[in-house]
Amino acid sequence: MAEYKSVKIEKGRGGWGGPLVVTPTDKKPYIYCVTGGGIHPLAQHIADLTGGIPFDGFKSSKPFEEIAVAVIDCGGTARVGVYPMKKVLTVDIHGTSPAGPLAMFITEELFVSGVKPENVTLV
Repeated sequence: MAEYKSVKIEKGRGGWGGPLVVTPTDKKPYIYCVTGGGIHPLAQHIADLTGGIPFDGFKSSKPFEEIAVAVIDCGGTARVGVYPMKKVLTVDIHGTSPAGPLAMFITEELFVSGVKPENVTLV
């Protein structure tokens, strides 16, 4: 069994939602990165602090129930709501707020945006 640590993720400048407390577990070890171009530095930072496993969600996929947190870069309406709809904690690097057809699922308990590495601290 791995030893995981918790982080608090707060909204960044111009952001919305949160704060979220993320703690990977053996059943939910993945820091799921859906930003394109590999593992985003923010996802890697969260993985480094928590002991979670960074995973590139553009190259492959994992079941929603194995994702500790999804790191996205959506300024629009698609990915911004998909993960909260599935009850996956979601961190957007852009300062977005609830919008689009899935806006009803984007809550402060599941979503935080405008996040930079300095908005992530160990609990």
